[in-house]
Amino acid sequence: MEDGDPMAKNIQSLERAAAMLRLLAGGERRLGLSDIASSVGLAKGTAHGILRTLQAEGFVEQDAASGRYQLGAELLRLGNSYLDVHELRARALVWTDDLARSSGESVHLGVMHQQGVLIVHHVFRPDDSRQVLEVGAMQPMHSTALGKVISAYDPVAHAEAVESERTAFTPRTITGLADFEAVLDLTRARGWAADVEETWEGVAAVAAPIHDRRKMPVGAIAITGAVERICPAGEVRSELVAAVRECARAVSRDIGAGRF
Repeated sequence: MEDGDPMAKNIQSLERAAAMLRLLAGGERRLGLSDIASSVGLAKGTAHGILRTLQAEGFVEQDAASGRYQLGAELLRLGNSYLDVHELRARALVWTDDLARSSGESVHLGVMHQQGVLIVHHVFRPDDSRQVLEVGAMQPMHSTALGKVISAYDPVAHAEAVESERTAFTPRTITGLADFEAVLDLTRARGWAADVEETWEGVAAVAAPIHDRRKMPVGAIAITGAVERICPAGEVRSELVAAVRECARAVSRDIGAGRF
């Protein structure tokens, strides 16, 4: 990349901003402009410009009395979000392992991310079949059991699902707004949601919500498998519904007892 390339300057600015954030994260809680500039090897004017941008984004705050800088609330919020997901996963590990073992099927733990569901934990079906780890994969909000449950209980997820295009992945996918809202009403009434070949042909799932101690939805757990095993008589097996709901309740209780 040429030195005159504006992209190179932008990347350099990011590196400098990252250096400032690391500096503020360690050692002294608050630092003055001169200290920050000298520590990262910049002129005060350049350092001030980067700090102003970080301040505008909420990543840095300036103390009105002393003029010193410290980490901002937005950066701390992002950090807490990262920690929350990892605490959720940590508290769900044992319960989801037990659920996979008792159900004989795959178990997924999902959270809302952007316009979809992010899989943050996946327990393989406990047999010798070849399976692919799906941690980090994104699932649709409107057609999956995880997405329906999260949309039913989380107002932000509900808005995303309603305002986004609801793609028909199979002939069974519910795309109409009134029909989708009716599914969410049913989900709230019974406390669980299903996906019977609405996202993938031959695949069915049943999911239940996880709530924190404030009764806020923080994710969902799903049992996923071949449609003939999940719905052998056309309906989701009642023992799978009971198992996934009890697992989600157990994780919710653990979270409520912790600092989530």
